[in-house]
Amino acid sequence: MVEELVTAGAALASAGAVYLMAAARVVKQYERGVVFRLGRLRPQERGPGFTLIVPFVDRLHKVNLQIVTLPVPAQEGITRDNVTVRVDAVVYFKVVDAADALVEVEDYRFAVSQMAQTSLRSIIGKSDLDDLLSNREKLNQGLELMIDSPAVGWGVHVDRVEIKDVSLPETMKRSMARQAEADRERRARIINADAELQASKKLAEAAQQMEDTPSALQLRLLQTVVAVAAEKNSTLVLPFPVELLRFLERAQQPVPTPAPETPRAARPARPTAEAVEAMEAVQAVTEAVRGAVPETVREQLRAVPPRVEPDSEESNSSHD
Repeated sequence: MVEELVTAGAALASAGAVYLMAAARVVKQYERGVVFRLGRLRPQERGPGFTLIVPFVDRLHKVNLQIVTLPVPAQEGITRDNVTVRVDAVVYFKVVDAADALVEVEDYRFAVSQMAQTSLRSIIGKSDLDDLLSNREKLNQGLELMIDSPAVGWGVHVDRVEIKDVSLPETMKRSMARQAEADRERRARIINADAELQASKKLAEAAQQMEDTPSALQLRLLQTVVAVAAEKNSTLVLPFPVELLRFLERAQQPVPTPAPETPRAARPARPTAEAVEAMEAVQAVTEAVRGAVPETVREQLRAVPPRVEPDSEESNSSHD
């Protein structure tokens, strides 16, 4: 009798162990369990941890709730401005309703992939090339809405969509490079033109200033002669008219002694300090030019007859 009880207990324990092994399931933290009993969906999902089902009656399906990274193959299309491009993207989505992901669609991954491809081709045809290259954020939002709308019924939520790359034909790349080069050249020309305009304004102001004070031009010319003569050059080019040399020659000639003062004659004014400095500068320039210009050149310049002004000739003829 005792042996029969022991045998029955062992059999029950073995059956219980087999039943427990067949009924026990473990659901991970990032998963949800969906139970089908005799093919019918049970309303309650099984959360993470240890759970039991009825062996040979229930069937437990585990659904991953982690975010899935789904690359979208490159899609070729024609933009709104008739440019052929190839665009690829990536979709980030996750399952928010495990029951709908199993019941409403056969394979939610494949369904999301196909929807992403068709939406990408559609967004290419509605966009310009400039939008694909520089305004991707707006296109990403449009793609997300187009994919997420039907995916909600599948228990899937699209987190975000990103356009990865836009491939252009080689001819279009060369055209864009030429356009960019032409734009850079245009900007460079505009900058150069502005610089020339500002320089011309400054030159016009300087010319007006020299026109108002003729002595400034002569002093500028004398300064240039002094600077050139100070350098040790075998050849010296003098960029000034012959009248300047004659002026320098006359400056070195002795000044005739004035007639003695009469009681009625007014006493001449004493030269100012500026006049004295100007005469000293003229003498210094004269000495520099004399040392730089060969004697033969000076003799040739003296032989050149002086230029007669038309007004002086008319006055001479009127005196005759």
